[in-house]
Amino acid sequence: MRKRGIEPDVITYNILVDAHCREGMVSEAENIVDTMRKQGIEPNVVTYNTLIKDHCLRDRMAEAREVLQLMIKKGCAPDIVTYNTLMQGMCKLGRVSTACELFRKMIASRQVPDIVTFHILLDGLCKRGKLEEALKLFQAMWNSELELSIVCYNILIGGLCKAGHIEVGKELFHKLSVNGLKPDVYTYAIMVNGFCNEGLADEAYQLFRSMGDNDCLPNSCCYNVMIQGFLRNSYTLKATQLLTEMVSKGFSADLCTATLFLDLILRSDKSILI
Repeated sequence: MRKRGIEPDVITYNILVDAHCREGMVSEAENIVDTMRKQGIEPNVVTYNTLIKDHCLRDRMAEAREVLQLMIKKGCAPDIVTYNTLMQGMCKLGRVSTACELFRKMIASRQVPDIVTFHILLDGLCKRGKLEEALKLFQAMWNSELELSIVCYNILIGGLCKAGHIEVGKELFHKLSVNGLKPDVYTYAIMVNGFCNEGLADEAYQLFRSMGDNDCLPNSCCYNVMIQGFLRNSYTLKATQLLTEMVSKGFSADLCTATLFLDLILRSDKSILI
């Protein structure tokens, strides 16, 4: 470039930093950032976000926070991408309290959280079993002008069902239509699995069969979840019949379904599929 009289700018350097990070060459990427400064080109928010993202992907959260402190020190204000990336990294490692602390700092810096921010925090809180906090966050989202997505509902319903709060999950499920949303295949799979885990296989099957009413036909995941629920609740005949139906629609049993059937066959000392 320089031989042709073209000087690299911040965009050029950002491309190089990103390319090196993608190849796992973060030290080289940081050297490029040093070169930028020596050339009188200040790294921008994209530069810092690229480094932070790479550290977070590799679970190097201490290094990611060091980059955050450096960018602030250099007068480069973190943006929504910066905070979302850091919160995602913290939640991935189960450090939800730290993610919430970052969320508060983001609000204090007058950054407006987006739907991705809430997805990250909801998922992190639910996975750590902090359902009361997750519900409060969901209510705060509801009170804001932010449009709730089906993903938000799926995350929260999934967390509630996993914790055995099937009735609360069911209540949220039925509120979807009131809020102008339709359940998707993941919503149904979550609810079906939740019912089956509570020993309510009949209610799960009723919901499974109602999917078409919302123009949402069962996919391979839904079939497998329902079959697994039947098997775990000793509905052997229904599980076998549904397996036949699933195969006729071009779907295949996943590893969990196949393992449950194999276990059943071994225990019964005969093939239930003949």
